[in-house]
Amino acid sequence: MNQYETVFILTPVLSDDQMKEAVNKFKSVLTDVGAEIINEENWGLKKLAYPIQKKSTGFYVLIEFKAEPESILTLETAYRRDERVLRYLTVKMEKYAAAYAEKRRNNEKKED
Repeated sequence: MNQYETVFILTPVLSDDQMKEAVNKFKSVLTDVGAEIINEENWGLKKLAYPIQKKSTGFYVLIEFKAEPESILTLETAYRRDERVLRYLTVKMEKYAAAYAEKRRNNEKKED
């Protein structure tokens, strides 16, 4: 299993409950294909670098997970089918990036 990180931007017209429901939908897509979710971060409503579909802001969400490479296709198909998703990006983390992400998570936990 490889470690991946996916960031997606949801449309800003969603309520908090709708946004959480969308995030849970994508997390369940991952767990249904056997992925192990390591971390989830909600970055909140941020300004976009350029307008997408006439919108200048969006809800950013990051999910780190371990999965087989075939499961990425299933996840990105779910992104494309959902009209609430403005943009998405999924990347495979190399061992140094994974180690850095773990170190960053541990530092955040100590500060809380």
